[in-house]
Amino acid sequence: MSSLHIRGILLTMYLSSTALCSLHPECEIVFQLEKEERSCLRHMAEQGNGSTEGCRPFWDAVACWPQAAVGETVRRACPDVFSLFRNNTGSVSRNCTRGGWSGPFPPYHIACSVDDDIPEAQRSYFATVKLIYTVGYSISLVVLAVAVMILLLFRRLRCARNFIHIQLFATFILKAVAVFTKDATLFSSDDTNHCTLSTFACKASVVFCHYCVMSNFFWLLVEALYLNSLLLSSFYHSRRCLWGFCLLGWGVPVFFIVLWIGSRMYFEDTECWDINEDSPYWWIIKGPIVVSIAVNFILFMNIIRILIQKLNPRLIHFNNSSQYRRLTKSTLLLIPLFGTHYMVFNFLPDYFNVYLRLCVELCIGSFQGLLVAILYCFLNQEVQKEVHKQWLRWQERSYAVVSPAAKCSQMDTPF
Repeated sequence: MSSLHIRGILLTMYLSSTALCSLHPECEIVFQLEKEERSCLRHMAEQGNGSTEGCRPFWDAVACWPQAAVGETVRRACPDVFSLFRNNTGSVSRNCTRGGWSGPFPPYHIACSVDDDIPEAQRSYFATVKLIYTVGYSISLVVLAVAVMILLLFRRLRCARNFIHIQLFATFILKAVAVFTKDATLFSSDDTNHCTLSTFACKASVVFCHYCVMSNFFWLLVEALYLNSLLLSSFYHSRRCLWGFCLLGWGVPVFFIVLWIGSRMYFEDTECWDINEDSPYWWIIKGPIVVSIAVNFILFMNIIRILIQKLNPRLIHFNNSSQYRRLTKSTLLLIPLFGTHYMVFNFLPDYFNVYLRLCVELCIGSFQGLLVAILYCFLNQEVQKEVHKQWLRWQERSYAVVSPAAKCSQMDTPF
């Protein structure tokens, strides 16, 4: 197996650590190899005036080999780049012959435990992942757009609860748009060198993607705060309160994104701003997201605690039991949307169970917006009754028939 083939395997393996807005993380390994290559070239330059006998030092695209005498066997430990995937204690050797360096033995893929079948298998896997999340985001985008139109068009559906739902739907729509924008900007052509791409469009797509993801997390937090307030008291949500929610959901992410943009521009203006390995500025975005997830999880546990108390027949009034039971159903449906699984992945290393991580965050996550729209719009009894009433009114206008159901239809407000 050639050294270039080894580099191809490494790039494919590193794709497993990708996330939604990590646009081409395989470049991180390219940059590491380039860094080691520059170090090797400097060493070769320093040895330039040395002895011309034997084998000259050289870089074989993976490791640096020092000068050696004829007949000498040089042994090198597996390059550090392999340690990104697993602990390697193997080594590779080359003989210095009169004709020059021999080939590596054992080959890199054997000595450093790199499976020769990894590239094709993982290419297929990642292609499948991309297909699934493209379909998922496409379906979610259409369904969410319809849900937002329904909640906006019907006057009787306009309330604080649905206002917050609309904002959450909008963040899922924006996240889907961000994914498609990123793919169109960066992966529309196979000839694009992603590892050296540093255009305004590229950086803008990264910024837009980070903002959409961050705002999505914060509006999930708003949903949790709102649901907690409903359970704790019959709190009246004034316009000022809704403006506060908007500031939290849309404004706070803007502050951190602007701060991150300034940090990247002045201190780390490299490539497409999507390489965040060992970057302290990445925590400007990741930190608030981690905090929002932690707070969301605490609020979720608080909701469960309150519901357990509220649903105790000895502690609730008869008139409120139906309301709390319906609220319990809504809360249970909100479980997969609270981002509780992020509590696991956020505090584990990026390389931990990467296949499961990709499946949850990309494949299942792409259908999250679809699930939200179905649960909080299309399965909502208020929405169903209002749409049904409009349908009956349309029939009345079309056929001049007054339906008794249209006269007797009443709104059923759960909160």
